[in-house]
Amino acid sequence: MKTKGAILRGINQPWSVEEIEVGDPRAGEVMVELGASGMCHSDHHLVTGDTPMPSYPVMGGHEGAGKVIKVGEGVKDINVGDHVVLSFIPSCGKCESCVTGHSNLCDLGMYLLTGQTISDGTYRVQTAKGEDVIPMVLLGTFSPYVTAHETAVIKIDESIPFEVACLVGCGVTTGWGSATNVAEVKAGETVIVVGAGGVGMNSVQGAAVSGAERVIVIDPSEFHREQSKKFGATHTFNSMAEAIVPIMELTHGKMADKTIITVGRIKGEDIDPAMTLTRKGGRVVVVGMGGMGDMDVTLNLFMFTMLQKELRGAIFGGANPRAEIPNLLSMYKAGKLNLDDLVTKEYQLEQINEAYQDMLDGKIIRGVIKYTDADR
Repeated sequence: MKTKGAILRGINQPWSVEEIEVGDPRAGEVMVELGASGMCHSDHHLVTGDTPMPSYPVMGGHEGAGKVIKVGEGVKDINVGDHVVLSFIPSCGKCESCVTGHSNLCDLGMYLLTGQTISDGTYRVQTAKGEDVIPMVLLGTFSPYVTAHETAVIKIDESIPFEVACLVGCGVTTGWGSATNVAEVKAGETVIVVGAGGVGMNSVQGAAVSGAERVIVIDPSEFHREQSKKFGATHTFNSMAEAIVPIMELTHGKMADKTIITVGRIKGEDIDPAMTLTRKGGRVVVVGMGGMGDMDVTLNLFMFTMLQKELRGAIFGGANPRAEIPNLLSMYKAGKLNLDDLVTKEYQLEQINEAYQDMLDGKIIRGVIKYTDADR
C-alpha cells in the first residue's frame, strides 16, 4: 500500500512527510485504515533522542483508531470492517505478566523499538527508496495505514468517533490508570497532578471520579490550568515550589495523599519536590518519561525512609488494555468520561511540526491528526 507517513531521519530533525509503502498483513497481523492519530509527547522523545532508536528512518505515532481492511492468516477474532483501537503495548495473554493481570508489562514489549515485527522479525514499512522504516512501537500511526500484530488491536463500539477513540490507545488509559490503578486514589484524598497535558488531564479525571476531595493541578501553562477545571481540578498552581505553602494550609500540614507526575519530560530534580508535597506514608507515581541515559535523581533519602513514603513507576497506567480500553470508551459513551475536550485542535498530517510546537508551547491538551482522502 503506497501512502504517506511522517518520518524522522535523525535526532533533532523535523518530521518529514514522505511517500512510504506499508506491507500487507502476514500471519497474525491486520491492516488498519486509520481515521485519526493522537500526537503524544512520547513521539517527541524520538526527536530529542531521549528514546534511543537502533537506526533511522523512524516513523512516529502510537495512538490510532480506524477500520480493519485486511486480515492475515490465522487471525480469528478480528474481521474486515471491525472498528479498532491500537494498543501501544501488545498483550499476548500467555506470558507471566499477562496471566497475572499485568498485560501492560507483556513480554512482547521487548520488540517494540526494534522495528522488526512480532510475527516474523521482518519490516512492514519502507520508504520510496526501499529503506526499512522503524515504526514507533511497531505501529507508526503517523500514516493513514498501519499493519499491526493482532495482539495490539482491540475492537471497539462502532459509534465511537475515531478522533476520540484513538486517545485511549495511550494517553487516556495511561493517565486514568496512573490515578486509579497505580496511585490507587481513594475517596476523600488529596491528589496532586504535576503536568496537565494529554496524559495528566486524565489523571485529573481518574482522581476526581475516584472521589478525591481535592485534585490539585501544577502546570506552568495557564491554558492547561484553566482547562483542568473541566476535568475535575479543584485548585491549580504554576509550580511545585509555589504550591508547597498553599497545600500545607489546605491540608492543615498533612500534604497530599498521592502525587502523580505526568510532565512530558521528567528530570531527576523533579522527584524531591514531589516528595515534599506528599504526606508521610504517601505515594508518588512517576508517569512522565525521562531520557534513557538519565541516571541521577534528587531525593532526600533520610526523609524518604523516616516518613515511609513510596515512589512508583507506571507504564500504560498499570492497565490491562483489552479490558480497560473498552471500559473507558463505555464511560465516554455514557457521559462519564470527558474525551471531547481533550482534543484541542485537529491537524492535517503535513502540519505535524506545527502541532508539536503547539504542544511544547502549552497551547493544546492533545492534538489529533484526522485523516482524509488527501492523506491517503
